[in-house]
Amino acid sequence: MRDLLSDDFQQVVADSSMRHRSVLDILTKYQEAVGRVNRAVVKAATSCGCISINAEKPSIPENISLQELPQYMSSHTDGQLCEECRETLESEIGMQLFYLASLCNIFDLNLYDIFLKERKRLDTLGMFNLA
Repeated sequence: MRDLLSDDFQQVVADSSMRHRSVLDILTKYQEAVGRVNRAVVKAATSCGCISINAEKPSIPENISLQELPQYMSSHTDGQLCEECRETLESEIGMQLFYLASLCNIFDLNLYDIFLKERKRLDTLGMFNLA
């Protein structure tokens, strides 16, 4: 059975996309939305301080298995988003999803079908998906 929520979302995006019919407009708006997501994360760390970012090269022992690898990897974040930063990030990710659905609509792609194909690929590759 198809996922009605994602199909419904994609249809609502199509119905409300009067101004966003040009692939050029959608691509630039999508890229802008990606930048705004990045900015929301950075502001949570630098302006609000509810999270901190501590990025460093992971220390991975030489002879570990692929199953052990995740325990040596880090998100490089500490803390949790405050309510205001969470709402901002959710809103920006929502806009990113809007433009992603718009791009799918332009090329007659179904977002849910893409989710399913990607899930199948991940299931098939398992831990060998080092993306």
